[in-house]
Amino acid sequence: MDMTSQIKNSLISRIRDSKDLSFLRALQTIFDTSEQALFQPTPEQSESIEIGRTEIKNGDFFDNNGVISEMREWLEKK
Repeated sequence: MDMTSQIKNSLISRIRDSKDLSFLRALQTIFDTSEQALFQPTPEQSESIEIGRTEIKNGDFFDNNGVISEMREWLEKK
């Protein structure tokens, strides 16, 4: 079992066994705050996302293989 799974299982067990309402409310606050931060980009981030989407829609991007190839050519010249 990897470290992430171990931590998750430990937390699940501790939460399930806890009778401490203050502790459980504190955990709920942590989760709520964390989720809000994930889904509320700043105005600048939202603008950047929209610019990126427009560029993709217009075909104004490079695929990964093209970028890697270009970087290899550049490195060979150095």
